[in-house]
Amino acid sequence: MNAIAVVLEQPERLTLKRLDLSPPGDEDVVVDIDWSGISTGTERLLWSGRMPHFPGMGYPLVPGYESVGRVVSAGPRSGREEGQRVFVPGARCFGEIRGLFGGAASRLVVPGGRVVPIGDDLAERGILLALAATARHALAACTSGGPDLIVGHGVLGRLIARLAVAECPAAPTVWERNPVRAAGGEGYRVVDPQDDPRQDYRSICDVSGDSALLDGLIARLAPGGEVVLAGFYDEPLSFAFPPAFMKEVRIRVAAEWAEADLIAVKEMVEGGRLSLDGLITHRQDAAQAEAAYQTAFTDPTCLKMVLDWRGVA
Repeated sequence: MNAIAVVLEQPERLTLKRLDLSPPGDEDVVVDIDWSGISTGTERLLWSGRMPHFPGMGYPLVPGYESVGRVVSAGPRSGREEGQRVFVPGARCFGEIRGLFGGAASRLVVPGGRVVPIGDDLAERGILLALAATARHALAACTSGGPDLIVGHGVLGRLIARLAVAECPAAPTVWERNPVRAAGGEGYRVVDPQDDPRQDYRSICDVSGDSALLDGLIARLAPGGEVVLAGFYDEPLSFAFPPAFMKEVRIRVAAEWAEADLIAVKEMVEGGRLSLDGLITHRQDAAQAEAAYQTAFTDPTCLKMVLDWRGVA
């Protein structure tokens, strides 16, 4: 059994290749992928070669952790059924080719316990469940009743803001410098930081990935406030100690989402409490993957690019 997969041969060198897949076991499912998303955070770092050392890191690799497809074969101990629509958070089924995170392929072999059944009506929007789970995990890291400032209005920033509107006492403010991305706030306001004089935020959640922002964020905190780092940073972070000391600042890191986050956001989406609408802005046939990755990483109007694998044999 084999599949067509996106392979990062080395930084800035991406190809489509037919790869042999690991034989499925009794606990595995085989999933034919319909759609996969392109991450402008970790995948951009992998593509550019700026990804810090990370377990499993190395080239060549198959990227992707945002895939939706249908189970075409289910092992007797997989806990899944043929025909189920599922979200797949990546796979490791490509032999010597690293799966980091291994979801950008036309077919995957993955343990049944890792996939999450979803409704057919969710369709391509199902690829956003990983970012929604990341957003929930970041929100839980905010210990002051949720963030009252979110830095960055990409997909992750928007999802954190939507979750905060749904679950927190007050709607957050979102900072965004790029006017192209400032639109689309749902129940919260989006402002340029230069137009925001406030310096008494209790909790700031940064999803920008900009390692140079920390001093500026600390300056905007109230005494005893916190900064939650929810982006992925390719440079060391540092801050001036005296201002942080004077305010007795807390700095927290939001790690990778857990299974409970994924299940929770799935239930919120199904129950109508969290919308995934308006976040996918670009679509491309998977056969044009190289162009799709370029657009995802360079076009500021592209919030989320989806690869369509349905026409790839």
